[in-house]
Amino acid sequence: MANKQEDLAGPGIGNYEDLEEILPNDYNTSILSPRETQEAIFIIKDYIEKNLCKELGLMMVTVPLIVDVESGINDYLDRDGSRTPIQFHISNDHGKNPIDAEVVQAATKWKRMALKQFGYKVGEGLITDMRAVRKDYFLDHDHSAYVDQWDWELVITEKQRDLKFLTEVVKKIWKVLKGAETHIQKKFPRLKTDKYPNLPEEIEFLHAEDILDKYSDMPRKKREIAILQEYPAVFIYGIGWVLKDGYPHEMRAADYDDWVTETKSKDGRPMHGLNGDILVWNPVTKRRHELTSMGIRVNQDTLRKQLEISGQLDFLKLPYHQAILNGEIPLSIGGGIGQSRTQMLLLKKAHIGEVSVTVWPKVLKEMCKKKSIHVLE
Repeated sequence: MANKQEDLAGPGIGNYEDLEEILPNDYNTSILSPRETQEAIFIIKDYIEKNLCKELGLMMVTVPLIVDVESGINDYLDRDGSRTPIQFHISNDHGKNPIDAEVVQAATKWKRMALKQFGYKVGEGLITDMRAVRKDYFLDHDHSAYVDQWDWELVITEKQRDLKFLTEVVKKIWKVLKGAETHIQKKFPRLKTDKYPNLPEEIEFLHAEDILDKYSDMPRKKREIAILQEYPAVFIYGIGWVLKDGYPHEMRAADYDDWVTETKSKDGRPMHGLNGDILVWNPVTKRRHELTSMGIRVNQDTLRKQLEISGQLDFLKLPYHQAILNGEIPLSIGGGIGQSRTQMLLLKKAHIGEVSVTVWPKVLKEMCKKKSIHVLE
């Protein structure tokens, strides 16, 4: 079972020998030139931001790049401590009033605190143009140390903490993503091509437990690839809860998404989790492609349960966690939609570096050059 344990670390490839085999040999060149790509990026960005606000009742707000270590607001992405944020010391006032700060890895927790700060009521929420640094990623074709997301958060009621409401929200997000695809192809008709099929009109909803049942002899990454051959766009419920094989579908931090709440499948079987991921099949890379991780957030009870399961009850002393325990911040649902990931997909790109300017190792840049993949510098 060691391969399953290793599989929890994330969907990255892990070495450049494998990546060279995976990067397409028939790419030749991008459909859009680098200049056209820049124009298209901001057309997509404008469309998605406006329509997410419209569909979900959100408004754009500013978002931090750095946070105070003592706040407990930073996102740790998982619960095994393997992905740590960049920390630095601000001596300030000749060391009399210093601050220990961190670069955010995602704005997941900050957004929920911001709901209170900005005074949002039920049915209202925020969306951010978030930038982050994740230094512990392996840099491959769709993982970068530089992260850009549409991080959003919406105030909900206790009665809305169920799979039905989660599903409704996912369908609204899918409507926006499909609309963005149609919109950009009107601007650049060449993007509509038989070589790289468009996204399906509908997204399929499946539980992680059902996918395990269907492909019980496969590790998680291969299960995702297999299910995307059948359904090219899926939302996988229940990511973080330990499945019947003794492993979660993927690790999730214990203090934002609710992956412990008991739910039921359509046919009445017991399940767990009020969160999930949107995955699609990428016809350019011929791999699974994650667009968003999202979910209904923990309440007082599920925060305690999840921290106990993960052995992190000491987090309860932090201000963010205290605010949840004391009912000082709203119940919410939220997520992060990868901007460069989405643009890469809709613009039919082979590498995220074609739409995002960041750092890449020399070995990867040389590899991409040989395959006519123009990585921005």
